[in-house]
This record gives sequence, C-alpha cells and structure tokens, in this order.
Amino acid sequence: MKKKILVTGGAGFIGSFLTDALIFKGHEVRIFDNLEPQVHPGGKLPSYVNNSAEFIRGDVLDMDSLKKAIQDVDAIYHFAAMVGVGQSQYQVSRYVAANTLGTANLLNILVNEEHDVKKVVVAASMSSYGEGAYTCEKCGEVAPTLRPLEQMEQGDFELHCPMCNIHLKPFPTKESKPLQSNSIYAITKKDQEEMVLNIGETYGIPSTAFRFFNVYGPRQSLSNPYTGVAAIFLSRIKNNNPPMIFEDGIQSRDFVSVHDIVQANMIALSNPASNYEVFNVGSGRQVSIKQVADILIKLNNSSVKTEITNKFRKGDVRHCFADITKISSKLDYTPKITFEEGMKELISWSKNEKAVDMVDKATEELKKKGLV
Repeated sequence: MKKKILVTGGAGFIGSFLTDALIFKGHEVRIFDNLEPQVHPGGKLPSYVNNSAEFIRGDVLDMDSLKKAIQDVDAIYHFAAMVGVGQSQYQVSRYVAANTLGTANLLNILVNEEHDVKKVVVAASMSSYGEGAYTCEKCGEVAPTLRPLEQMEQGDFELHCPMCNIHLKPFPTKESKPLQSNSIYAITKKDQEEMVLNIGETYGIPSTAFRFFNVYGPRQSLSNPYTGVAAIFLSRIKNNNPPMIFEDGIQSRDFVSVHDIVQANMIALSNPASNYEVFNVGSGRQVSIKQVADILIKLNNSSVKTEITNKFRKGDVRHCFADITKISSKLDYTPKITFEEGMKELISWSKNEKAVDMVDKATEELKKKGLV
C-alpha cells in the first residue's frame, strides 16, 4: 500500500538510497535535511537526490520546520545525525544537540501534536556496543572494557581476559551484548535508539532500531574525514597518498553495503515482526582494516603502500562484527552484496568524484585534543 514517508537526513549517503528505493516501490517521500556542509560541500543539495521526492531544508533543532515535515506522513525514517567518533569527543555540544536533542524534538512532536505516523525506524549504531563480543578459552564469554592506555603504549593491541589475562578471541556480536558506549557519538546513538523505542512502546507507535555496522558504498562523502573508513582510504588513494592505519591493521569490523542497509529498512516498513525490536544490520563477516586498504589499492591499480602507524586513538575498539541471526530469522534479511562486489562498485562510482583529502588535518585536530 502506498505510504507518505519522511526521511530525516534523506539527502545523505544512506538516506538518499532509501529514498530511491521507497519511490521505486511507489511511495511518496519527503526529505528533511539541513545539508550539513561537512557532508555536503557548500551546503548544496547533491545532484543524486531523487527529483520525485519533496525536499524541505530544515534542522531537527528547529521545532517549527520539523512539525511541518511531519505533517501528513505515515512513517518516519530518522537518519538525521552528526557522524564521527573522534570529532564527537571535542564537539560535544554539537553532537548531543543534533543527535540526542534532535531526536527528542521529533518524539516530542509525536507525543504532543496530532499526526498520522504509524511507524518510526531509527538509524542506531554498532558503536554503542563499544568493544565487540569475546571469549576466553579458560573463562568463557567476557565483555571487556577499553584497553588500558599503558598496554596500548607498549604496542599490545589485543584484548586480555579481565580474569586470567590471556588473549581473548573475538566472535560475532549479538544484540543482547551489553552496550558499553565509549564516545559521545556512540552515547548519542544509544540515546536515539532507546528514546525512539521508549516513546514508541509508551504511545503505541510501532518502532524499530537498526544498529548499522560499517556502511559503505557510492555517495559516501570522499571529502569528509569523519565518514566511513572505506571512503577515507579511497580519498587517500585517489590523491596518491597511502591509507593510514592506526594500530597494526589487524583490528576488524563488519563492512555492509548500503544496498543491504536499504534492504533491511524496506522490510521493516511492512513487517510487523520488526516492531519494538533492535536488530544488527551487517554482513555477518569479519574483515580487518588492513584488508580494506589492500583491496582498495589493488582495485585502483595504485602503487601506494598501506601505512601502518602502530599508533592508536583513544576510545577505538579492537574488534566488532555482527551476528545477524536475529534479523535473518525474524525479518528474512540476507546480505546480497559481497565485500568484493561492493568495493568494486565503490571504486567505479568514485572515478568521476572529487576527493579532497582532509585526513592529515583531521588527525592533527585529534592530536591537539590528545586523542591520538
């Protein structure tokens, strides 16, 4: 059945692909986006934004424009957020305002104003887990906290068992793992998730929180040094600079194509099994950071070499990759894009894209703040 749908942050990387998919299915889409210059250079509307969508330029901190955006919509995808773990540690107010207060504004309207909203989906984040899941061969499953600075300074980057001190083995992270957010960004994403589900359950508004893992794909800003690692590495390579990797490169994540993220979000719109639930959305595959750099260099036919710095950033986690059993069984979600296919698509798209390498500048900012 045709619906009228609001996508906050809909001019962005993920939101724009979701908008395309919704319109393709016959839905009417309204985009609400402030065109943050860090993501959209010059604050301009990207050319890829679907012409069939209604566009409202507005900020989630502006209650009046947000009220107008919510009028007459049947469902909301709340993707509007400031993104960047490191930057959030020194732009604290900015991140809390955009992510936590912005979400509070949205929910405040749903609670106190007349509306037609029957579904809310919020983009949550794997960053809220902190470290991923680990097991000790002697002590079983453990949920370790951040690695001590003294250990990192000695070049020992692996996790140790808090009981017996031997190295831990990572395994896929389930939704049931306790959240141990260790950055302002992660805390605000946790806020968004919990606030949406709380208000949804309290007022009977079906709601779903998707914990996105490391999303990559076309349209990801190649000039934003706080975006995903694949886009950051690609920007470096396009400028003939080596991808710079902290620690030893063995740290791992779950890289999921934007098309699979869209797949999950489309399922949630009509499947009641998604209501009032939290789901991981990932590929279910563990990939090291060095593997990402190496495959991007190879696919670009570049001669640059990966730079392993053996330095570290405060707050970084060692391993975190998704257990997708829940979303697969409840929502029949199956990742369709392999890592290799997705990287090829990213490379193909990037050939005609401008990439301003801001990594060195961003790293200097982190150093000045004592985070590297």
